[in-house]
Amino acid sequence: MKLYTVRLNNNQDLRVELLRFAKQNSIQAGSILTCVGALKSFVLRMAGATPDKQDIRTFSGKHEIVSLVGTLSNNDCHLHIALSNKDGQVIGGHLKEGSLVDLTAEIVIAEDDAVIYTRELDNDTGFTELVVKQK
Repeated sequence: MKLYTVRLNNNQDLRVELLRFAKQNSIQAGSILTCVGALKSFVLRMAGATPDKQDIRTFSGKHEIVSLVGTLSNNDCHLHIALSNKDGQVIGGHLKEGSLVDLTAEIVIAEDDAVIYTRELDNDTGFTELVVKQK
């Protein structure tokens, strides 16, 4: 297992930058271990999505990242996030592009060197889903 630590700065797109980092470092089977920081605006796909019906919402205002989980590789990622506002109310969902860092985001990524993650269309779900292949 290999560990990577990434710090993103103000106005960087969290999803875009994590995928770019995975590509630059040829990460083939990454998992988010931890993330702390904040977003100033973010875009989420809400639960219950189907390929034909996706509830995508944009939020604004400073929110602390209380959890970021998911898988990533040099070809795609699948990330879920939970964020808390100033009153402690939490919102979460599937992280989409357009989610901008406020000040900083510190992320630790683990890479499993025994497997390769790819994403392939799953006819049952209609989405590209994780496929794990042994090296």
